[in-house]
Amino acid sequence: MPAGDLIGAQLGSLVQSLGLSAGAIEHGLTSTLSDRDISKASLNVLWPLFTGGRIAAAQNIAEASLAETKQRRALKLYEQFETLCARYFAVVLVRQLLDTRTEVVESLKIHLQHAQLLVDNGQIAEVERLQAEAACDKARVDQEKSANELLIAQAGLTSMLQERVPVSPSSPLFINPQLPPLDIFIQKTLAGYPGLAILDAKEEMAAGVAKVEEGKYYPEIALLGNYNLYEEDNLISDLEPDWFVGLALSVPLLDRSGRGGKRQAAKSLVSKVYALRKQARQDLSLLVERTYRQATQAIAEHNGLASSLKLAEKTLELREKAFDQGLATSLDVIDARLYVASVKTQRSHAAYTYVTKLAGILAVSGELNEFSSYQERAQ
Repeated sequence: MPAGDLIGAQLGSLVQSLGLSAGAIEHGLTSTLSDRDISKASLNVLWPLFTGGRIAAAQNIAEASLAETKQRRALKLYEQFETLCARYFAVVLVRQLLDTRTEVVESLKIHLQHAQLLVDNGQIAEVERLQAEAACDKARVDQEKSANELLIAQAGLTSMLQERVPVSPSSPLFINPQLPPLDIFIQKTLAGYPGLAILDAKEEMAAGVAKVEEGKYYPEIALLGNYNLYEEDNLISDLEPDWFVGLALSVPLLDRSGRGGKRQAAKSLVSKVYALRKQARQDLSLLVERTYRQATQAIAEHNGLASSLKLAEKTLELREKAFDQGLATSLDVIDARLYVASVKTQRSHAAYTYVTKLAGILAVSGELNEFSSYQERAQ
């Protein structure tokens, strides 16, 4: 048989076995391999080997975000501590002011009684008694005002602590002889203040974003693989391999997403956060120093008024005796009594200023647990 006839016969038999017609051969040997859907199950694996550093950058961003959340929680705790100290000792302060004004009322009541006796005996004029009565009435008004202020302060503290009954503080105002050096508080603040840690985290996130955008300029390499777990018995399944592995390479040639602008914006954000952090460190140092100076000034004021209080109390004693003997006027006694109350009030305010400023310093420097130690060492 000639060679041409032999090849034609073999080709014809192959066509018949595949179910192809002569017309199909003329149109390029096209045919439908399957006329129904084919179901299969396979395991696909894609393992990135190199992504231009974007995976590591994304991990750093996630870690920095978690650190920021923790530091915000700590910052909120410090703020609540300062607020609690301010409200707690505000109740103590107002209660002291109420006690002082109550003393004034009781003292002026006694003075009014003495004035009435002296008027009855003809030793002083009626106007002297009227002065004592007016001063006593004014003291009662101030006493009632302090009582209302105490209720308001207690309500604020009770609300903050979410209690049902009014909270009555048991710790008094206090003053320490002196504070540790200023540099210690500044160093602790710059080392552990949550606000700075938040900016550190933001700087890490901004740097991570910059690395992600920069990584878009590098090729991506990944290991890929496939393994057929289940497949139907058909021609397509016979043609496909049961498994394969390989490498995939992706090189960005053209990009319309604006990666250049995004990278520049990310780098600019890093610079802004760095500048903000630097400014924050300076502001924190000034805040600690100002608060520290206010606390030390409160100590000096409280201690300096001790001698003034002794003088005022002695002057009151002498003027009350002089009034009983007709050697002093009612106004002299009233002025002396009010001066004693004024000095006591100033000392109470100085102690309150010290306590609240101390709480602020300890909060910003991360030394909240040391507050009770300062109470124990107080004068």
